[in-house]
Amino acid sequence: MVSKQVFLFSLGSLYLSLLFVFLLMDVYARPANNSALKDKPVDNKDENEIMPPDHLNGVKMEMDGHLNKEFHQEVFLGKEIEEFDEDSEPRRNRRKLAAIFSKVDRNKDKKISSQEMQRWIMEKTEEHFQEAVKENKLHFRAVDPDGDGQVSWDEYKIKFLASKGFNEKEVAEKVKNNEELKIDEETQEVLDNLKDRWFQADNPPADKNLNEEEFLSFLHPEHSRGMLKFMVKEIIRDLDQDGDKKLTLSEFISLPMGTVENKQAQDIDDEWVRDRKKEFEEVIDANHDGIVTMEELEEYMDPMNEYNALNEAKQMIAVADENQDHHLGLEEILKYSEYFTGSKLMDYARNVHEEF
Repeated sequence: MVSKQVFLFSLGSLYLSLLFVFLLMDVYARPANNSALKDKPVDNKDENEIMPPDHLNGVKMEMDGHLNKEFHQEVFLGKEIEEFDEDSEPRRNRRKLAAIFSKVDRNKDKKISSQEMQRWIMEKTEEHFQEAVKENKLHFRAVDPDGDGQVSWDEYKIKFLASKGFNEKEVAEKVKNNEELKIDEETQEVLDNLKDRWFQADNPPADKNLNEEEFLSFLHPEHSRGMLKFMVKEIIRDLDQDGDKKLTLSEFISLPMGTVENKQAQDIDDEWVRDRKKEFEEVIDANHDGIVTMEELEEYMDPMNEYNALNEAKQMIAVADENQDHHLGLEEILKYSEYFTGSKLMDYARNVHEEF
């Protein structure tokens, strides 16, 4: 019996030894990285510091032409938007929403007019602007290590590729010597788009360098009229199917790439068409001629347009104005909290009177 146990133990030891040898062989047999310049995993933090954000707070349309689904919450809550979520305690959220109502109601008549809402929207939009300016100082410092207040395109390109996992020293050396960089097709496409955007942000006289203010325009085109025009051109270019630099309703509501594979996807596509049709006809197409020009889209996307802010205020009031007095009361805002905050306040009917 003992000899059988010894035999089994020896067999197990032999198996483990062989397994260890095979693992070592596998490690040394693995192919080297195809890109000689890549030497580390992508650091998303570094990339986020220097890449223009996909989403712009307080702007009605995304960079890719999609409607900003959180726009109402962003211009109503400002920086406090992160404090409202489905997991928050409903009673706490109601109290915060009541506090916001009190701030919007400047004349303290216990109702919000379109002018009061307009003023609030402008203040919250400015709040998002100032947050972007604050973040930009940190991001500019990340690409301007020598602190001379100027960043060249080559300096930015090196930092960008480093954030993508390329060896920064090797890339810098190749850029300095004007040598070819071996970059995959997807990264090169992103780099080309960033280069176009970089030169658009370079105010005259163009010197291929960006200062801190120009870098802010590069990251946040909503801060610059010229960059806002560039952003609009990019969106129209992506949606315009006949090349006339204008958008028809059919072009604007065209479904994104992909096919409808199931009922859920069909519902999503139906919602996409319905939302964009409504926005095109009621808001973007200002003269209602069935065509959206670059000028109309630019006015629509300008976050500091006071006329747009007033229209937005009227729309927001209309959503929750149950008594049709063209004002919002606290109970109306609490009842339609999901529209204003993105978070549904549970047990509204039971709790609103006892708290307020």
